[in-house]
Amino acid sequence: MAFFIPVVNKYLRSMNYIQVAIETNEAEQHEILVALLADIGFEGFEESDNGIKAFIKESMLDTEALNEVVNNLQLQYSLTTVAQQNWNAQWERSFEPVMVENFVAVRADFHTPVTNVQHEIIITPKMSFGTGHHATTYLMMQQMSHINFVDKTVFDFGTGTGVLAILAEKMGALKIDAVDIDEWSIENTNENIAANKCQKITVAMASAITTATKYDVVLANINLNVLLDNMSDIALICKKGATVLFSGILSSDENSLKESALKHSLIFKTVSEKSNWLCIEASC
Repeated sequence: MAFFIPVVNKYLRSMNYIQVAIETNEAEQHEILVALLADIGFEGFEESDNGIKAFIKESMLDTEALNEVVNNLQLQYSLTTVAQQNWNAQWERSFEPVMVENFVAVRADFHTPVTNVQHEIIITPKMSFGTGHHATTYLMMQQMSHINFVDKTVFDFGTGTGVLAILAEKMGALKIDAVDIDEWSIENTNENIAANKCQKITVAMASAITTATKYDVVLANINLNVLLDNMSDIALICKKGATVLFSGILSSDENSLKESALKHSLIFKTVSEKSNWLCIEASC
């Protein structure tokens, strides 16, 4: 069954898109393709047992970069121009609730309430990253279940929909500062904060960490390059004994992240994996 996966902080507005169809029945290759194609501008994906369809604005397609990604995996693809359509409506139709064990459920306001979990989060199903469907967000929420957030200060780096910040407040955090580089994500996060009646989250647009405040918990679900570029600043905002959760990284990135973290006195504690994606817990 095909479903739509949002992977970057962009709103797929009505315009011409290019659909790239890539055949592969290996689930691990699906995850790698999503990560690599997102890095070269692809904004959404339909996944099925037989492969993926990746979508990019017609004006943004870089055929050379696409060929490099696909050829390196020894795959083939076909291109189709997609007529204008309401992408957000398509996403809303395919959005289904996500449950992380019996810990937390993420749903839209038009879904039936989920009662058999500790926490329930209502997310407006727009195209910001972070609905729980992607393995990285799922892993972050799963690992958050093992952290004590009561009366803790939290920094959410790359907040997306604000889902992790909202969960932190529901788990008892005293103060949460959330940042994202994307204007649409900031707007969506504020909508979701209101929908969940949160009062302890402050949201700001930023591409880097500029605060001098130190935090008990840092949540960083972005991608390897951003994490490496900001590792020193992540370490600087950690209180002694702080917990840091890293995600948005593939299993092949583990050593690179670990080496960078160790240089800044961040020590790995646990590593969890889902569909070739990692969530790494470190301490300061």
